Amino acid sequence: MSWGTELWDQWDNVSSLTQRGIDFCERFNHFLKERTAVEMEYARNLKRLVKNFSPKKKEEDEFSFTWSRAFLDMLKEVYDMAGQHEVIAENIQGTVNKNVSDLVQELKTDRKKNLQEGARLQDVLRQSVQSLEKTKRKYERSHFESEKALDNYRKADADINLSRAEVEKYRMTMNQKVQLNEECKSEYATQIQNYNHQQNEYYTMSMPQVFQLLQDMDEKRILKIQECILQCAEIEKNVIPIINTCIEGIARAAANIDPTQDSKSVIERYKSGFPIPDDLPFEDLSTGQPFEPTNNPLPSRVNTPSNTVKSATLSGKSKKRGGIFGLFGSSKVDELKEDFSDLPPNQRKRKLQQKIDSIKKEMYKENQEREGIMKLKDVYASNPALGDPSTLEKKIEENSQKLDGLRQELSKYEGYLAEAEGKNARRHSASEDSHSLSTSGSGDTPHIQQVSAPGTPHNQHNVYQPIDGDEDVEDDFDNFPVIGRCRALYAFEAINEGSVHMGENEEMQILEQDQGDGWTRVRKNDGSEGFVPTSYIECHYYDGDQV
Repeated sequence: MSWGTELWDQWDNVSSLTQRGIDFCERFNHFLKERTAVEMEYARNLKRLVKNFSPKKKEEDEFSFTWSRAFLDMLKEVYDMAGQHEVIAENIQGTVNKNVSDLVQELKTDRKKNLQEGARLQDVLRQSVQSLEKTKRKYERSHFESEKALDNYRKADADINLSRAEVEKYRMTMNQKVQLNEECKSEYATQIQNYNHQQNEYYTMSMPQVFQLLQDMDEKRILKIQECILQCAEIEKNVIPIINTCIEGIARAAANIDPTQDSKSVIERYKSGFPIPDDLPFEDLSTGQPFEPTNNPLPSRVNTPSNTVKSATLSGKSKKRGGIFGLFGSSKVDELKEDFSDLPPNQRKRKLQQKIDSIKKEMYKENQEREGIMKLKDVYASNPALGDPSTLEKKIEENSQKLDGLRQELSKYEGYLAEAEGKNARRHSASEDSHSLSTSGSGDTPHIQQVSAPGTPHNQHNVYQPIDGDEDVEDDFDNFPVIGRCRALYAFEAINEGSVHMGENEEMQILEQDQGDGWTRVRKNDGSEGFVPTSYIECHYYDGDQV
């Protein structure tokens, strides 16, 4: 079906239709640009969301549980999904947008060319019509004049009063008008024949060709729009498997959550390794011997005699802080020791193992670097044109020194780890021995002497019995002796160096009273020490006072 045949008289409507088609293409192009902007904005928002909820460096330790790792995996999958939306935007912008823009320019050029050709043909036909009308009017005028001349001649010929010369004159005028009329008639006939030929060619050949070009142009536009829409669908179809993979990754992350494993991780993280306190032996006053301190820690809610606080104060180990700024000052007590001896046994072993793994990883890197340098040296030796082997001697020496230092450090920390494992084993052994003694069937209740580090008040109870060179741990406890217990009234998050977080209703030991700056030093059950706001806790000191 052709526009030239069916729409031969609808030139204006066809012209308007093709213009609306180009306007639609421009609108479709604007839609694609805004769609691209929406996809990019969505991708940016997703990435910003992932960044805001990604763990900070200080929070990385919290992501050792299965539920936290699942959330971390979910963040990674969401980040990948954001990348796929960027792919959609980039492909639409780089392919579809460009195709539509090129199409619009091409359509505008073709339409202008075709409309100009149609206007030219219409102008030619219009000029032919004007010529025909002009020839027709000339013929009508000559015909009227010839009829008038003929009538005048007839009247003159019938008039007896006119001379023969006058009648002849009328006859000659008549003949001239008649001849002129015949010429105009012939010209009119020729012109109308030419016009009919041009009109027939206009409506059957010339304009149908222009209509066909406009029809082809519009159909091309429609096919191109179809192709662009299919490209948009294909672009999204290509990323759907990746997005589905991301969704499956999120589902796998959820399936990997294991409450039992997380419970074990909590035990591994917070287990101190200290033995459970032994039963307190019965001490018979009838023997006349005074009470002696035992190696058992006191229950968390039992107050000690008042001289505990006094001896702790007189010992001089409770250092006074200079205002609240003492919270942020450096203190040897707050800093971890090189061998982590200030940590509970299990935590100490875990820290030492992490340190050993880190050293081994560094040694592996240095060994790889050394192998690379040696290979390069062999290449230089076999082909001196590439370089001088002696230039690598300095790097080899530096690498050897680093490896020697790492080996020494590894040996040192392996010794620390062996020592920690040995002490832990001895503590368990000592605990079992003391327990067996306290529960023996003999008539006399055995007495276990507690050993205190130098400077520790006599009434201060240590957590465990020091054995075989365990004085470093005792020194750590001796710096801040326990002078009471407290309970957290509110939860507190540690945001500054030196402070420690606490949960609501958490029980802790008091190591140092508030010195007027609003902070109290405490020790938590996991062995960590730090300052908490005095107004956030309810204190019970061993002298019986309650704050």
